[in-house]
Amino acid sequence: MDEATRVEDAAALLERAVGSRLRRAFPLAPLTSFRLGGPAALYLEVTSPADLAAVAEAVTATAVPMVVIGKGSNLLVSDDGFPGLVVRLGRAYRWAARDGTALTAGGAMPLPALAGVALAHELAGLEFGVAIPASLGGSVRMNAGAHGHSLDEVLEHIEIFTLAEATTRWIPASEAGFAYRTSLLPDGGIVTAARVGLRPGDPTTIRELMDEAREWRRRTQPLAEPNCGSVFKNPPGDHAARLVDAAGGKDLTVGGARVSEKHANFMIATPGASADDVHRLIGLVQDRVRDRFGIDLEPEVHLVGHFDAG
Repeated sequence: MDEATRVEDAAALLERAVGSRLRRAFPLAPLTSFRLGGPAALYLEVTSPADLAAVAEAVTATAVPMVVIGKGSNLLVSDDGFPGLVVRLGRAYRWAARDGTALTAGGAMPLPALAGVALAHELAGLEFGVAIPASLGGSVRMNAGAHGHSLDEVLEHIEIFTLAEATTRWIPASEAGFAYRTSLLPDGGIVTAARVGLRPGDPTTIRELMDEAREWRRRTQPLAEPNCGSVFKNPPGDHAARLVDAAGGKDLTVGGARVSEKHANFMIATPGASADDVHRLIGLVQDRVRDRFGIDLEPEVHLVGHFDAG
């Protein structure tokens, strides 16, 4: 079955279940912080477990490529777009509830908003989340972190929908295989909710820590320009930004993409930039650092769609 046939067959199955809510040739650039990239062949904003079941049926029956996106803060979408189904959790998955010192929230809940909920309930331990512009689901999958902390420090349980079984289940966070900026959660799984265990805290102290995190972001990161956050993971015992800067990376540009002068581990998409510009700049920076230090920088940004090698 060729690519176009898979898309059409998946569309037919999904349209029977969700009707006109399935979108074709849907623009993805506005859903990403880079504001780059082409359209998704198919796009669905999930509003219920029934939608998830329909997605599982379509993907299993047709093998159409699928990707799940959240707030799009660590994605680079190909200029050609994505030749399959893009799924995003909708407003029904943006919620939070307190149970003692624990908070449970839907996968679409923005992590900064969840940090605000923790503050409102005088719960400490999630202050670093205010500096991570991602959804809870995406943050769980990539084990997002900031200011020396990461989500696995507070995660207790994860609710995940698996496409192969078309079922939702809760798993202990200890079974998720968390490591630095990664997890072993299955590729065919959608994080629909998660539970974090916090501790009682002084609201003044919590607010001060959150304010410090916000101010640090404003001072050190190019927040006013389109970017994807940190492009590379920090190698053991070092920082990607230091390596890029020391290798002369801040001088590099490709087309409309350039390394940020404010933070060497950020790349900026200037007006007229393409996703290919950014992708080629990533490779150029990797080459510079490899030639200078013998270190292979591993991208933190996720590529969606087809990019030419090299």
